[in-house]
Amino acid sequence: MGNFFKQAFKDMKESAKAQHEVDKANFEAAKAESKAQWEEAKMSPKARQAKMQAEREAQIAEAKARTAAANERIEAAKNSKK
Repeated sequence: MGNFFKQAFKDMKESAKAQHEVDKANFEAAKAESKAQWEEAKMSPKARQAKMQAEREAQIAEAKARTAAANERIEAAKNSKK
C-alpha cells in the first residue's frame, strides 16, 4: 500500500513538472506574439499595406490549392463509380 502512494505522488510530481514546462512554453509564445503584434502596430502605413497584401495573396493561393485538391477528389470519385 505504501508503494502505491509513493508511486502516485511521484507520478503527480512528474506530471506537474511536465505541465509547468507546457505552461512556460505557452507563456513565452504568447509574450512573443504580443510583441510581434506591437511591432506590427508600429509599422508604417505602406509597410502594413504591403504585409496585408502578401497575406491576402497567400490566402488566395491556399484557397486555389484547396479547390484544385477538391476537384481532383471529385474526379477520382466519379471515375471510381464507373
